[in-house]
Amino acid sequence: MIQIKNLKKAYNTKSQRLEVLKGINFEVKKGELVAIMGPSGSGKSTLLNVLGILDQYDSGEYLLNDTLIQNLSQTKAAKYRNELLGFVFQSFNLLPFKNAMENVALPLYYKGYNRKKRNKIALTYLEKVGLKDRWDHLPSELSGGQNQRVAIARALISEPKVILADEPTGALDSKTSSEIISLFKSINKQGISIVIVTHDSEVAAVCDRTIHLKDGLVMNDLMIQ
Repeated sequence: MIQIKNLKKAYNTKSQRLEVLKGINFEVKKGELVAIMGPSGSGKSTLLNVLGILDQYDSGEYLLNDTLIQNLSQTKAAKYRNELLGFVFQSFNLLPFKNAMENVALPLYYKGYNRKKRNKIALTYLEKVGLKDRWDHLPSELSGGQNQRVAIARALISEPKVILADEPTGALDSKTSSEIISLFKSINKQGISIVIVTHDSEVAAVCDRTIHLKDGLVMNDLMIQ
């Protein structure tokens, strides 16, 4: 599903060239649940931005669903993001003035669905994450765990091949984190590949594999027994 070959990425500052990814290699198979871990500055966020087609890379190869992702126009990049990827963030990234149903339905707006149809589909996805009864609540009226469930429903509604999650339990207490981890596991069992960037060893422990980054390189790639 994802193939990364000798991926390199650097940023130019006024005084120096900062190499962030120095030749990354790994694969994520269809239906795999993979954690990416590493200290601050190891390249996790940059790698996730490249995987999410939010940032370009300098050299190497990135294949997503057998498609080479390289030097794409903004229109083409947006098309692949909408068709292949779902995103879940630590800070939820929900629109504060829209209710849960409207937030979940948002990806379908960009696909041209009319309001009635996208809201109907959004309700079915809220039901999948156990929040259909809160469809009319604003993010400010929901708990952190509930907001993350809304964000997960939004990520799922486009039927992505891969979900990319950036510290999805980072803003949650331990009980709520466990519930969100269980939800990811159930989604993964449906055959959706999931890549989770996390500092939480408990999150990594439920994944199929853990990829450890350090100084822009893969230090190890461990199968979880």
